[in-house]
This record gives sequence, C-alpha cells and structure tokens, in this order.
Amino acid sequence: MNTAAQTDFPAAPRGWFSRSEAWLDERGKGAWIAAMVISFIFFWPVGLALLAYMIWSKRMFSKCSHRRSTETTAWKDAHYARRHGFSSSGNTAFDAYKAETLRRLMSEQEAFEAFLERLRAAKDKSEFDQFMEERASAAQAARAEAAEAYDDDYADDDVDDVEVLDEPARDKKKKKS
Repeated sequence: MNTAAQTDFPAAPRGWFSRSEAWLDERGKGAWIAAMVISFIFFWPVGLALLAYMIWSKRMFSKCSHRRSTETTAWKDAHYARRHGFSSSGNTAFDAYKAETLRRLMSEQEAFEAFLERLRAAKDKSEFDQFMEERASAAQAARAEAAEAYDDDYADDDVDDVEVLDEPARDKKKKKS
C-alpha cells in the first residue's frame, strides 16, 4: 500500500478562535453581522472588537470564505471534503485520484479567477486611458478655440490701433501740404 496515495486529511490543531471563525465563515456574512450585533447588545467592547476584526480582515466588504495563503493544502482539501460531503470510499486509489482531481480543479479555478481579475483590471485601465485621452483632447480643443478667439479679437484691435496712431501723422502731412 502506497502511503503517498492515502488521503486521510489530518486536521491541523486549531484553537477556539480559529474554530469559531471557520464556523462563522461557513454560515456567511449574515452570521458575522449577527454575532457582532449580539456582542454589542451584551458587552459593547466585544462588539467593537468584532467590528474592528471584520473590517481589518476584510470580511465586512468581501466574501467570508476567502482563501488564506497560510492554510496548508491538506487542510484545504479536508475542509473542501467536509464541506461538500466527500468522505473516504475505502478505495485508496480512487480517493487519491479524487483528491488530485479536486486539487487540480481548485487550482484551475484560482487561475481562472486570477485571469478574470487581470482582465477586469485591463478593461478598467483601457477605459480610464480612453477617458483621460478624451479629456485631454477636449481641453486642447478648448485651448485652441480660446486662442483662435483671442487672435480674432485682438487682430481687429491691432489694425484699429494702427489706424488711430497713423491718423495724427496723416493730419500733420495734410496740414503741411
């Protein structure tokens, strides 16, 4: 029997805080909010600490069952197996195949989610660049229009000023003649 193919998932020893955190994560964001409200009712400093923890760990603004890089692969597999009702079939070869397939699917899902995130970021960047380009071209057009209007306004004034300045000289020439 090959021990590498064995898929007994040893549970990492976890304290009461980790267990309660996992329990609340399994139930979703509503359970976190309910726990916070109840703790505010009974003893407000605990509620305040729970609120701060929810904000700090980003549970308040994202999915509760987020993946952590500190979790081991074996614990992830065990958690996934427990959560989705998978248990040992008694056939170690099949269990190893099932565990490897689940691990591969989870890694493909993570890679796909990372790809989607990069795709969203690229789309956001292109939309922002387009916005900035349109804004710059509109500002440049407004400056060109203002410069053209300025040139038109003062070009006529310069001609008038020249004529006005030349009139006394003309008057003097006419008087002398």
